[in-house]
Amino acid sequence: MTHALFPAPTRRDGDREVLAASGMETLEIVSRLNRSDVDGATLDALRITTDRLCSEYPYMPSGQLIIEGRQWLRRVVDLHTKSLTLAQHREVLALSGWLALLVGCVEYDMGDRHAAESTRRAALSLATEADHPEIAGWAHEMRAWFALTAGDYRGVISAAQAGGEAAPNQSVAVQLAGQEAKAWARLGDRRQVEVALDKGRRLLERMPHPENLDNHFVVDPAKFDFYSMDCYRLVGEDKLARTLAEEVLRAGTDFDGRERSPMRNAEARVTLGVTAAREGDLEQALTMGQRALEGDRQSVPSLIMTSRELAAEMKRRYSSEQAARDYLARLQALGQKKPGFLPE
Repeated sequence: MTHALFPAPTRRDGDREVLAASGMETLEIVSRLNRSDVDGATLDALRITTDRLCSEYPYMPSGQLIIEGRQWLRRVVDLHTKSLTLAQHREVLALSGWLALLVGCVEYDMGDRHAAESTRRAALSLATEADHPEIAGWAHEMRAWFALTAGDYRGVISAAQAGGEAAPNQSVAVQLAGQEAKAWARLGDRRQVEVALDKGRRLLERMPHPENLDNHFVVDPAKFDFYSMDCYRLVGEDKLARTLAEEVLRAGTDFDGRERSPMRNAEARVTLGVTAAREGDLEQALTMGQRALEGDRQSVPSLIMTSRELAAEMKRRYSSEQAARDYLARLQALGQKKPGFLPE
């Protein structure tokens, strides 16, 4: 299998993680992958590795994660040249699909739209070949996310509905409902926002509580609060949006202050900034807006999309204030680093 999504991996000084659950270190896994046959223990270790990488998505620096994700993706894809049983073949296809989804998300976070779309399409193809509805659903969810940050709100709705049809009983259906609600909010249709959010809540209530909340491809109540926060901020329900933003920050921060979900937290701070600006509190609005731009782990398209709203409030209410102009200049500079994501 050859695809632009499988570039030659860049070496990092030592894959150093120990897979405690399998008892294998990375070098041992790689050694096993080089053998002619693949056994169950090796596939177990690859499943654990894939779950670990997907769980590191929220906070691992994107430059580091993209290298490691591509390395493991190439290794797993290379297994297709080995002697595999039918069950092993489907498992390898699924692992390749999960890793492709992860790599595509990080590529988009870094502003590489074209690579991300190619990788997303590859993941969808792998899902089709493996007959894996959940991976297919997430590939559609990625298309909805890409469309959302590009301002193609009808495209979001179309992708969300296609994903819901592909994976109606998977947890991704909850996030697809959330993406659809965000699109309706930006189209100004409050009734459809509530319909989509209600659909997502009902789906979520039927789902078992996830075992690993850190995995990016897992939807839990805290993640749905994050989606609802965005919608209520857009429709002007400031009190509810602020309450949800505070809950997102609480859930995304450990007891010692370490941020477990820095990208969600950044957007929650933008929400607090927007509500503060609307209430006339420029100092708080600037504090929240500036803190949102400070994180090392950023999804640049999403952060700029939400920050546009704070920028609009700043322009509307505080255009004569130097501090507000400084914030707008900083946001503009962030957009210039990623062509195609400039704030309006």
